[in-house]
Amino acid sequence: MDASFPPTIYLAPLFIAFEAVQLVVAERYLGAQQVESGVDPREMPMSEFTAFTWSVGIILTWLWMLISLLFDMGRIQVVAMLLASMVGYSLRRNCARKWVLPIMTGEATVRIGMLMSLITVAWRNI
Repeated sequence: MDASFPPTIYLAPLFIAFEAVQLVVAERYLGAQQVESGVDPREMPMSEFTAFTWSVGIILTWLWMLISLLFDMGRIQVVAMLLASMVGYSLRRNCARKWVLPIMTGEATVRIGMLMSLITVAWRNI
């Protein structure tokens, strides 16, 4: 392993797991049943632990992506993840509630794909 191998890559599998869990939680609060019943997800009960964990996970993901920009290896993947997140956020802010989950799913797909690509690049450089 050379000196340019970024230590942040070791956290990539953790963020893949977070993305998957985030989709499961989002389905519960934003899924088809809630859209059909007209329930506003902001009025649904959410435990403090779930809200805290979800918020911290999102903050840590963004912090990890910004720190990862400091390293040459995987910078393209991280930029793609940041762009997917920013475009997805802007789309989610301006769409009907029924489109929020499909947009989040698309974002997560891009981020998971880029994380897998980052792991592959790291594996090839070992």
